Amino acid sequence: MPRPRVFVIPRGSQVRNDWLDLRVPVWDRDLRFLPGSEKIVTCTAHRQVRLYDPSSPQRRPVLEMTFGEGPLTALGVGAGGSSVVVGSARGEVAVIDLRQGRVLRALRGCAGAVRGLQLHPSLPLVASCGLDRFLRVHHLGQGRPRSKVYLKSRLTELLLSTHQDWEQAEELPLPPAEEEEKEGEGQDALWDAMETVPTSPGNLGKKKKILGV
Repeated sequence: MPRPRVFVIPRGSQVRNDWLDLRVPVWDRDLRFLPGSEKIVTCTAHRQVRLYDPSSPQRRPVLEMTFGEGPLTALGVGAGGSSVVVGSARGEVAVIDLRQGRVLRALRGCAGAVRGLQLHPSLPLVASCGLDRFLRVHHLGQGRPRSKVYLKSRLTELLLSTHQDWEQAEELPLPPAEEEEKEGEGQDALWDAMETVPTSPGNLGKKKKILGV
């Protein structure tokens, strides 16, 4: 059985020093694998987007760029793997081209820190959520959101499902213990729905007299 390959995300000693020859701190907040490859893309709290290639002889990032004014908190990868979407703690969301290392488009509308990003597997759509309690859907070619919904809670993550209609979904069979519990709840509901017949206190204990004709 072949031994699995292990790639360790490099620490600060593997990142190039800055222009003052000082060590650059590493603070990764999110990471994703690019589809169909072993490459890893990360975003950091110091506004960096880095691309690592395990097949490269060097352990430094093969691509590095900065974006935004605040810490990057969320990352999403498209199906093609040529672009990523990043979100920051200041509500900034942008599409970044990994081939050219530049920002393609800024996605506006987020008012709070972005905590979750998910791209549609086949359509050019991205869903985002964050601390402003809104779920937004953007088209990658447009700046403004196509739709949004208020969800009352501070959101930290989201997932996209392939299920089309949840309301018409067939109910899965329950385990025996849960079936008995469900039947018991149905019987209790039946008794609770029955009408209560009031009884007069004066009629209790009285015997009826049979009068002869």
